Amino acid sequence: MIYLDNQATTPLAPEAREAMLQHLDGPDGSAFANPHSPHRMGRMAAAAVEAAREKVAALFPSGGRVIFTGNACEAINLAMRGAQIEGGIAISAIEHAAVKDTAKVLGDPEVIPVDSEGCVDPRTNLPSGVGLVCVMQVNNEIGTVQPVDQLADQAHAAGALFLCDAVQGAGKVAPPEKADMIAVSAHKIYGPKGIGALWVRDGVELTPQITGGLQEGLRSGTLSPALVAGFGVAAQLAHERMEEDREHARALWDRALELFDDWQVNGSLTARNHANLSIRRGGLDVARLMSTCRNVMFSAGSACASGSGKPSHVLKAIGLSDAEAKSTIRLGWGRYTSAEELEAAAQDIKAAVKEQELWV
Repeated sequence: MIYLDNQATTPLAPEAREAMLQHLDGPDGSAFANPHSPHRMGRMAAAAVEAAREKVAALFPSGGRVIFTGNACEAINLAMRGAQIEGGIAISAIEHAAVKDTAKVLGDPEVIPVDSEGCVDPRTNLPSGVGLVCVMQVNNEIGTVQPVDQLADQAHAAGALFLCDAVQGAGKVAPPEKADMIAVSAHKIYGPKGIGALWVRDGVELTPQITGGLQEGLRSGTLSPALVAGFGVAAQLAHERMEEDREHARALWDRALELFDDWQVNGSLTARNHANLSIRRGGLDVARLMSTCRNVMFSAGSACASGSGKPSHVLKAIGLSDAEAKSTIRLGWGRYTSAEELEAAAQDIKAAVKEQELWV
């Protein structure tokens, strides 16, 4: 099978797996301890957690703290629900459901539009009375990169906090230096599922949303040293390999454009993550295509929204019709994807499309 769905999740890096195994058993079977216990074994586990925290912190700007969470969705909820703001919330039109749905629960959010390439204009005037602005760094469906630092400046000028969902950007592009809060997820950077993090700038106050032991200061719950260790190693690798991974992604992007030269690309060709290719073809039955290409793992959009039957709100936001949105597929490659795999996948997809078109 060929895996081209790296926006949904990435395979676990071997180095991260090894770190996790060490903290599940340890050389003497002692690594199972609760990192919040005061005895020696607990302190050993706590030391491993703090070592990993430093590695994850390298993905963020200086001058803030890292709070481990169960996932990025929880991190976003902690930021949005816990932010001590006066005023409303503004979000971009292409935010992930974690931001979009939370904003709707908290009130009637102002929506910041995007252009036909899926980019927010950094000169966009923010609505008056806004207290929190949420714009993602890299879109998960079409890969566009947003001018988040310029938008953060706008938010601050309006007296608002700025939250950035950097789930798809962490380890791939430079961190959003001017954000007040940043959410990331381990399993998008070759780490384990079940753990994320929220970075909070020094001086920003949040109200805890999960009460109990407040083991993370702002978040209650016993941490898993194994998950944290895997996250830490994955973050370290992402930081160290950022340029190498980016060059590899760009080479595959260039090849993919050649292989799918008769398809239309969704989103900007320049302001983007080159590991994400969203393309469409008129009249394509995506469900049938995915059923036919059973050995190629790709997506029709966000994994979190799969099965809803509704056209993607991201594709609608850039001006696509329902038919165009429903004829879109997303191919996502990563660190471990080879050019040969991409070419073989393209061959299978194009053969299935040709067969489909012959029957129309």
